[in-house]
Amino acid sequence: MEVDRQKALLRDRGICVVIPTYNNEGTIESVVRGAMEECQDVIVVCDGATDRTGEILRGIEGITLVEYAENKGKGYALRRGFEKALEKGFAYAITLDGDGQHYTKDIGKFLEANRKHPGALIVGNRNLENVDRSKGSSFANKFANFWFFVQTGKRLEDTQTGYRLYPIKKLWGLKLLTYRYEAELELLVFSSWHGVQIESIPIDVYYPPREERVSHFRPTMDFVRISILNTVLCFLAVIYGLPLRLWRFFMKYGRTYFDLIIFVVFSFLVVTPGVWLYVKIGKMSEKKRMGIHKFMQWVSRFLLFKTGVPGIDFSSKVAEGVTFDEPRVIICNHQSHFDLLCQLIFTPKIIFLTNNWVWNNPFYGFMIRNAEYYPVAEGIDSLMPKLKSLRDRGYSIAIFPEGTRSKDCSIGRFHQGAFHVAEQLGVDILPMYLYGPGKVLPKGARTIKKGPVYIEVGEVVSREELSGMGDNLQQASAMRRRYIEKYESISNRIEQDV
Repeated sequence: MEVDRQKALLRDRGICVVIPTYNNEGTIESVVRGAMEECQDVIVVCDGATDRTGEILRGIEGITLVEYAENKGKGYALRRGFEKALEKGFAYAITLDGDGQHYTKDIGKFLEANRKHPGALIVGNRNLENVDRSKGSSFANKFANFWFFVQTGKRLEDTQTGYRLYPIKKLWGLKLLTYRYEAELELLVFSSWHGVQIESIPIDVYYPPREERVSHFRPTMDFVRISILNTVLCFLAVIYGLPLRLWRFFMKYGRTYFDLIIFVVFSFLVVTPGVWLYVKIGKMSEKKRMGIHKFMQWVSRFLLFKTGVPGIDFSSKVAEGVTFDEPRVIICNHQSHFDLLCQLIFTPKIIFLTNNWVWNNPFYGFMIRNAEYYPVAEGIDSLMPKLKSLRDRGYSIAIFPEGTRSKDCSIGRFHQGAFHVAEQLGVDILPMYLYGPGKVLPKGARTIKKGPVYIEVGEVVSREELSGMGDNLQQASAMRRRYIEKYESISNRIEQDV
């Protein structure tokens, strides 16, 4: 990734770098300057250094320096760094050590992992092959990995690495941290207990020859402290961590399946029979057809605003001056089964072009067909007379230009169909931007995850503006670029709080 773009993206996503240091006068300047080449926002915590570390740091412009006289340990330094990062409005902090063992170029790897796993705690898994390490250091890492699994039920290959990305707004028990090295283990355990996703990424590491290393690790005392801490954590794992894990399991699966049963029963015994009776009794009229659309809008708003789909925090925004009084072609990125619900909240006068499985769905297919939704498999040109009739009756036509959902929520290739329809109907395009449905209900998933869902109605794209983009293919490409940029902006903002 190009460096300037990386720096801008780190800032947009609320990511800073925190470097705790103590008596690293030989390496600290190169570490800090290396971090500054990768990230604009670097916080350095000078933990009561007694050598020239503080003097060197005071001579580096552009960093935020936290300094105090008495050495209190790495845990305390991390806490002070996180507090300063939160004070400055950051959502994430990448931590690396000041002794030069971590490569600052790997900051980009943590950024990419953050984009892939927003809200997660990212742990750097050191490549320790061919590294000259003491037997005590190797044993300590295996020892910590074992107890982490006992305390959390999760496996990590490297629980001792200091190169991590923390979602600092979600860190629990920050003020309860012990002051020294074992605090990093506490952060992992507390985060796991409280449901923070933990991911591991490969990183490189540099260990200088033993005679040149500066280490503040005291094998006997630090091992005793870590052993005591693990004893305490194992006790807490039984009385505190395990109940939390069981509760989250119930909320994730129990409530989801319960609500799924309610949905199926409601669909089969209430919605479908009710719509069938509504359609069969009396003659179908324009007013009666609109009644189906208003009912579908009511169901969508009820699910998203009243009862809430389990775990979903829904929000929306409409661009200033945009109304739904005239027919348009509505385009939207496609992520999940929830997409239609999100779009329907704005107006009942919307018709979707759907896939065959939606058209034939046993739960709501009857309602879909009587609402005059049409399967795209019929072909756009053959559907055009029906679409023109709908336009003349004041309906907007909703189309997903990608045609299918993406597994990772990225914006796929836009097809020309939506722009051809807009051209043939002589109407403007109204863009809607969706974030979240594909994350709370990923493609192929059977359970709903907790998370935010957001839909934004953008400014109308007029026929004149579309014509200025070129033909339908060029319009599709231009609008896709717009969606990629907008989706990244929305993601960067929302994912600071997930």
